[in-house]
Parts: sequence; C-alpha cells; structure tokens
Amino acid sequence: MPTFKTTVLTNFVNYRLISLIGLSLITTAAVFSINTTPSAHHKEIQLPLITAPHVVLKTLTPAAVIKNIVLPPTYEYQVKKGDTLSGIFAQLNLPQADVKDIMAADLNSLQIDNLRPNDILRFWVADSDHRLNKVQLQFNVAHMINYTREKNNDFAVKEITLPGIWHEKVIRGEIHGSFSLSAQKAGLSYTDIHEIMAIFKDKLNFDRDLKTGDRFEVVSKEKYVNNQASGDTELQAIRLYTNNQQLSAYLSSDGNFYDQHGESLQRAFLRYPTAKRFRISSPFNPHRRHPVTGRIQPHNGVDFAAPVGTPVLATGDGVVTRVTNHPYAGRYVVIKHSANYSTRYLHNSRILVKVGQRVKRGQEIALSGKTGRVTGPHIHYELLVRGKPVNPLTAKIPLASSVSHQQKKAFELDVVQYNRLMKQPLVHKNSNIQIVKNESKTS
Repeated sequence: MPTFKTTVLTNFVNYRLISLIGLSLITTAAVFSINTTPSAHHKEIQLPLITAPHVVLKTLTPAAVIKNIVLPPTYEYQVKKGDTLSGIFAQLNLPQADVKDIMAADLNSLQIDNLRPNDILRFWVADSDHRLNKVQLQFNVAHMINYTREKNNDFAVKEITLPGIWHEKVIRGEIHGSFSLSAQKAGLSYTDIHEIMAIFKDKLNFDRDLKTGDRFEVVSKEKYVNNQASGDTELQAIRLYTNNQQLSAYLSSDGNFYDQHGESLQRAFLRYPTAKRFRISSPFNPHRRHPVTGRIQPHNGVDFAAPVGTPVLATGDGVVTRVTNHPYAGRYVVIKHSANYSTRYLHNSRILVKVGQRVKRGQEIALSGKTGRVTGPHIHYELLVRGKPVNPLTAKIPLASSVSHQQKKAFELDVVQYNRLMKQPLVHKNSNIQIVKNESKTS
C-alpha cells in the first residue's frame, strides 16, 4: 500500500449500514490508516454480527438494498500547497488513466486540475480490484463536486451546492499603513479586499489617496451551513471616507456595483472576445453531443471559428486568476472581473498574460489556436455569473452605465437599507469588527 510522507491519510473500509422497518443489520469492520512506514501491514478485524428481532414488514430485493447503502470513502486527503492530482493518484497507486478520464469529464467546470490548499479529496476504491469508483472534491461545507464512474467506464460530474443561511454584518476600520493591511486586520478576506480595490480603481489610487485616519465601512454577508461558516461571502455595500471625498458602492440585483445615484463604477463588458466578428461554430448548449467523444456533454461556452493567431480580447476589466495548459481545454486563461463575473478563454496557441496581472477591457490576452482536444482552430469563450456558466451572447451583463429603469426602485430601497446599517459611529480602534445586524436568508 502506498504511503504519504508528510500527510495523514485515513483509510475507511467495509462499513455497511442497512436500515429497514423492523429489521436492523449492522456490520462493522475495523478502521485502519496508512502508516508512514513502508513495511507496515494491516489486517482486517471482523467483528461479530449483531441481529435485531426478526420482524419483516416489507422485503427488499438485494439490488434495492445495495442501492440504498451509502458507503464512506476509502481515502480522505486534505490538499497541501504544491500537490497535484496526478501526484496524489500516484501515492494511492491509482491509474494515471483515471486522472485523464476525470479531467476529460471535468472539462466544463475545470476544477479538478486547479487544486487549492485545504480542499478535501475523497476516494471510493473497490476492495476487490482496487478500482476507483468515485472521487469527491470538497471546497467547503456548502460546495463540492462528485466524479462518479458510470457503466460505460466514463465519469459523470455532479456539482453540489448546499443551501444555507446568510448572515449579514458590518465591518468597520481605520487606515493605518496600507489599505490592504488595515482591511485585513478589520476582518476582511483577501478576496474581499481585492474586490473593493477593483471596484474603486477608476475613482481612487489606494496607495496615494488614502491617508492615516481615513475610514471604511463594508456590509458583507457570509453563508452558514448547519451553523458552520462555509467561507462563501459576498460584498453588499462599501463606503470609503477620506479627507476630500466619500466614495460608496452598492450591489444591485444585476450583480454589478453602482454608486448611490445608480451610476456604474465598473466599465461595461464587451459581448465578443474579438475585434472582428467570426462565425459561431458551436453555440452555448447544455445538451450538446461532443463532436469528438459522441457523448452528451454540456457546451458551457461559445466557439468562434477564428484562425490560429487571432488576438483574443478580455471582455472586461479584471485580474488574471488562472493560466495553464490542460490536456483537453488546451492553453487557457481565466479572468475574474468582480465577485459575480468571471470569463474563460480556451484552446489558445499562446498566452500573453500571467496570473495576478490586471487587464483592461479590450486588451489582448492570448492568440487563438487549436490546443487541447478540438476538431479545428477556434476560440472557446465562457462567461460565468456567480460561478455558473451562462450564454455570453444573451446574458444580462453590464453593457450600460447605470442601473436599469426596471431595477431602479429596488436599488434605491437597498441603498437606504445599507446606509442605515453603515450610519453607526466608528467603533474604537481596538474593536474594528462589529456585527450590526443578522438578517438570515436561505439559498
């Protein structure tokens, strides 16, 4: 059995729980773990069978019984910095062919090849032939993806988002040093801080314009599942107070931030990722049959039949969060535009940007190509709203400079609510975080 040198990897085996009306059979096997010593051997300990009084009101077929059994994972592993999926599979002595099959199935979400520290991987492996039947990638208590082997040996992908309760809070702070450090001390996350800086980038130079003693207020909400923080947060409103001005931003129902008058703080998106319009070779289609594999597989973007070397343009201002070479998606780029919007550009011949780089709307970020698994050269362009793919050619994205007439009244009511929350006096310097209100909403 392979071993991890620096990681404790727990091995759960042979646990069965079958519950019927009037009949309870519980069989428990010993739980053992992978030792860090290569010569260590483990033996299964069989415990006696415990049988309840034999009262049967309904008989289930063996197939029905097996279908209702929920087995725990064979292995569970917390991802560390520097880990790769192929490396983890190698440690578990699982075939690298399974890595490729899972990555092929994952082409629409592109999550499994982008493991992050503290992600949890769970593996279900058959005892008899060490065959991998299922992998689960968990990001937090509310969000996970299952990769399950089907009868045809392919892996099916199912993304799971659990409902939870959103708690709203107000975070206040005062500038001492940089805005980033001051906001971090106040309790804002790294993601929230960069989101705030992106929102106001055209209005404020955070290094030059903010001085010691300037203040900020942020209304944020965080999702809880079973009273446990999931890590999912969303900015609702921001105020920055300087000696010369007061800046504010409010989240509208369309997913964009506007000032108190409903004027946009973010530049509008481009509808197309190219300067010239190209023929659409494959439209957005959640039920498309893949041209290479022949399987029904969602097409979460739009393909433009552009020749190799065509400049690929960022459709909005943002930060590059991912640049990689995928065996099926080819050379691709991911840009995060705000808390709610991100875009992906696949199958490029060359990437012109790097991770962490800020890009402008219309900036060249890549040259089109035919890398990965494709039938010919094209640009595959995706737009994701709150992490979910939408049709970029029809989605309601910020193409205008102000709140729409239909949303104006609701936006004004939201501004009044957020202003009421942020109207509290600044707390003393040693207590930068203050929860003002907890309004719970399920989602």
